[in-house]
Amino acid sequence: MHFKTRAIHAGQAPDPHYGAVMTPIYQTSTFAFQDVNHPGTFDYSRSGNPTRQALEECLASLEGGTHGFAFATGMAAVATVLELFKQGDHLIVHDDIYGGTYRYLVSISQAHGVTFDFINLRDIPALRAAIKSNTRGIWTETPTNPLMNLLDLEAISAVAKEKGCLTICDNTFSSPYFQKPLDLGIDIVMHSMTKYINGHSDVVAGALIVRNAEIAEQLKFYQNAMGTCLGPFDSFLVLRGIKTLGLRMEEHQRNALALAAWLEDHPKIERVLHPGLPGHPQHALSQRQMSGHGGTFSFRVRGGEEEAFRLLRSVRVFTLAPSLGGVESLIGYPWTMSHDSMDEAVRIAVGITRNLIRVSVGLEHIDDLIADLQQALAHV
Repeated sequence: MHFKTRAIHAGQAPDPHYGAVMTPIYQTSTFAFQDVNHPGTFDYSRSGNPTRQALEECLASLEGGTHGFAFATGMAAVATVLELFKQGDHLIVHDDIYGGTYRYLVSISQAHGVTFDFINLRDIPALRAAIKSNTRGIWTETPTNPLMNLLDLEAISAVAKEKGCLTICDNTFSSPYFQKPLDLGIDIVMHSMTKYINGHSDVVAGALIVRNAEIAEQLKFYQNAMGTCLGPFDSFLVLRGIKTLGLRMEEHQRNALALAAWLEDHPKIERVLHPGLPGHPQHALSQRQMSGHGGTFSFRVRGGEEEAFRLLRSVRVFTLAPSLGGVESLIGYPWTMSHDSMDEAVRIAVGITRNLIRVSVGLEHIDDLIADLQQALAHV
């Protein structure tokens, strides 16, 4: 079946008890045993829940995986997958990643004895040179948040397989509608489902999807043992949102590309960072690796921080708020929002500057979005 069909039906057959077309919310902590020492399919909702299982089966289908896992937040997914690495293991991590992932690695994983090097993974020779005898994993994110850099997942996966390393890809910005890292050789796909997969700014959730049965068994154990799973009501909300994922991503893409092209010609904008624009340094890679682009991109305002603040304080349709991927348009300031937890020197080194603004372009009419930025830029 095609993607849009699977988004509606995968894992979501009518309920066998009463024929409910929408997956019911099994809002229960526990399930009755059939007999002593004989549980049914489910026994305790931390270990498994029918509503969550429907979502996990749908996620696996959409990413082209065999096993999906839903978590209470995107960071719960990050924390769970990083449990695959133990004291003494070494990770190679792309340098301009989401600030929350950077914080977890530096503040928590490092304290547990996992070491890592932040490398520009657009440089494949640098990746090869960074691999050590104890390197066990490579963490990728593409497009990156907020700089919209792209990584060649096939090339990275080829090096990883040659060296026996596990690969993880944060696919949040593209969603499985526009990019499928498993098809490009990645071992584990990660999502903050708070963003595009849910798409309505009313849930925080995370996901991991794999094809390898052994890795799946490990993740299932950690999900249960750590209690990082997603609850049934939030699972239901994500299932509701995921049904329109394909439609929403197409509209997000149309609006974002139109807005990016408009901003590119504006005299008060220094640079637009959108991989769908021909001038983006990895535009050719985006055409090969992705089937489209999401609704999030960044741009630099001429004049520095003060002028960026003027713009942020002047918008009317865009809302100044963290997160992205909802039906409404959001605008953010990465320096003190999404990447405030990243060391200042690191932010500067990777290119997160004080005049950088990130937008999550929603589903409003494009003319209204352009008009809003036009009037806001008049104050710059």
